[in-house]
Amino acid sequence: MVKTPAQRLGILLALAAVMAVTRIHLSLLHHNVDDASWAIFFLAGFWLRGAGRWAFPLLMAEAVVIDYLVISGQGLDFWSHYCVSVAYWFLIPSYFSLWLGGSWLAKHQRGLHVQTLGMAVVALVVSWAACYLLSNGSFYWLSDSVPLPRNSAAWFANLGDWYLPFLQTTALYVGLGAVLHVLAVQIARMLPASQAGRPR
Repeated sequence: MVKTPAQRLGILLALAAVMAVTRIHLSLLHHNVDDASWAIFFLAGFWLRGAGRWAFPLLMAEAVVIDYLVISGQGLDFWSHYCVSVAYWFLIPSYFSLWLGGSWLAKHQRGLHVQTLGMAVVALVVSWAACYLLSNGSFYWLSDSVPLPRNSAAWFANLGDWYLPFLQTTALYVGLGAVLHVLAVQIARMLPASQAGRPR
């Protein structure tokens, strides 16, 4: 589905708003809303394929700004926070792997078919796994917040602890995005027919 620049900007703003509301939950919403950031980058890669040179950096910058505002808003120093270390830089390739997954799906899907659903599942699981390994692995092996000694067995245990919660949250938001996408496609298909039937 070809999108105009205005449509792309609207999609970006909508995704940015959802990320802002859910990512800032750390201090304002008391964990009642799960962070949609991972799903946002996957959906952005799908809906904004070809706009990665400007859309991805903007979403990435938003994520960092939100983190900074939340942490500093709690009266803490951003750079000495538990979650911020040299591993924090690995969020860039982590999130970009999700973007690539969504972008790959957008390039290879052929409309609303069962085959597209299967491709979506594969693209999400593979890109999500890459994101999860990069973000979790970099934090475990590089962050000073993880006590020494570090070992592979403890890392795999840590991977297992967070595997399902992160996957479930991401899949839920992507599923909601898929429903919105299907509705938008169906509405777009009906509009030309209804406009053709109007008296001139």
